[in-house]
Amino acid sequence: MLRPAAFIEQLMNRVLQTGIPVWRAYIGLQLVHPQLQAMGYMWRRGERVQEIARAWGIQFTPAYIGSPLQAAREQGRLVRHRLANLTEQDHVLLHELRADGGVDYMALPMHIRREGALPVVTFATDNRLGFSDEDVADLTRLVDLMGAVTEMHIEHSVAETVANTYLGPEVGQRVLNGAIRRGEGEEIRAVLWFSDLRDFTGMNERLPAAEVLDLLNNYLQLVGDALKTHGGEILKFIGDGVMAYFPAEDALFLPMVTGQAVGAARQLIADIEAANEARATVGHEPVRFGVGLHVGDVTFGNVGTEDRLDFTVIGPAVNRASRLEGMTKALGVKVCASAEFNEACQVPMKSLGKHRLRGVPAPVEIFTLPD
Repeated sequence: MLRPAAFIEQLMNRVLQTGIPVWRAYIGLQLVHPQLQAMGYMWRRGERVQEIARAWGIQFTPAYIGSPLQAAREQGRLVRHRLANLTEQDHVLLHELRADGGVDYMALPMHIRREGALPVVTFATDNRLGFSDEDVADLTRLVDLMGAVTEMHIEHSVAETVANTYLGPEVGQRVLNGAIRRGEGEEIRAVLWFSDLRDFTGMNERLPAAEVLDLLNNYLQLVGDALKTHGGEILKFIGDGVMAYFPAEDALFLPMVTGQAVGAARQLIADIEAANEARATVGHEPVRFGVGLHVGDVTFGNVGTEDRLDFTVIGPAVNRASRLEGMTKALGVKVCASAEFNEACQVPMKSLGKHRLRGVPAPVEIFTLPD
């Protein structure tokens, strides 16, 4: 299936071939997305289609309020403006189009079966005679015919966004590609990351719920930013904990990947220190956390019931990473790494001696970042 930009470009080139004098076209699609309200696709004759992301809240701004798009969407009808006859009360978009050479403009909703805000399509021409009645009728029929294809794009976008948001881009793509059977999985080698907040239970008892939620979201954002910057991917949030991994299937790249994990840990330490300085200025207690790092083979796949699955990693290496994170509090450090991680890592690390990990028979040597 063509992506929306390619579909729109091919479609509008065909429209030009029919003789309809379209100069500019825009399609606004509402999204199900954690940061974006809508995605716009702008086509201009002789130019490539531009994708324009619309952030949440744009519907409350002058860019949307009073615009032809709002009128077409909310009234469910064709809205047309002869740009030579504008008044000061007309929306700024129309004045901008006229200043750019536009003569005639129309906006109309695309009626689709999916619930929610209707997509809106707009057309403008720079032809001195504007759109003829036949042009308007043909473009209206075109929008009706576009509905089925647009619905497919919207459904695909929703599926992709939900998968990426709740599973991450790598795992989300695996699921969309069909990795959805219980028990289906593959063994991979990875650098594993576990991190969580210290005394999160106590903070829940001491602080108002709204403050705890704000603190948690800010902390998790810093963790996510550090991981994303250095090539890590979050597998899941476990309350205040984060389980993540850095793919390291090729042993040749393991030194580089462990270095990326160290880079993520160092960024998180620096970012939390900066955040704690800001918290101190308003009398808030500091955020404390720990990170466990390990290298090992894990099984990457689906577990759960027949109709409710979780795509995750399992295996002894996962348990080791979790236990190492738990040792950060006992040893008074922010990062605890395994001997396997230290052996693969080219970044010098400091030994904290051998310690027992819960569930692990023999004591293991633990390492941390140098001072």
